[in-house]
Amino acid sequence: MTPEDERFLRRAIELAAGAGASGGAPFGSLLVGPDGEVLAEEHNTVTIDRDITAHPELKLARWAARELDPETAAATTMYTSCQPCSMCYGAIQRSGLGRVVFALSTEQLVGLNPGAGWPEVRQEGPALYDEARVPIEARNP
Repeated sequence: MTPEDERFLRRAIELAAGAGASGGAPFGSLLVGPDGEVLAEEHNTVTIDRDITAHPELKLARWAARELDPETAAATTMYTSCQPCSMCYGAIQRSGLGRVVFALSTEQLVGLNPGAGWPEVRQEGPALYDEARVPIEARNP
């Protein structure tokens, strides 16, 4: 962790505080490009937008996938006030971002919010492999 990392993490925490002060969930994130320039900033708008996917990490991963070429994305760092959830982490992986630095771990967040969390959803599968593979194989001959 460098002094620059700490500076950008403090900015993510400021964004989180601003989101919380405006009635949203207190989470904030930013992207810093290879040259140290802040490329984009976001905060959580789940409550305000009534959109369960409006996490700042997901919004920034979408932005990076649209706006950055693969080489720049791989050299870009996301700074975020809390460790990305699995939804956001999947988007971050697909966006090609090269690094994530977070302030609070998921475990620490849960410790600060006892009883928070989501119920497990039962999943069943895999099933119908021979049928399900057809559209995939048709796309990738």
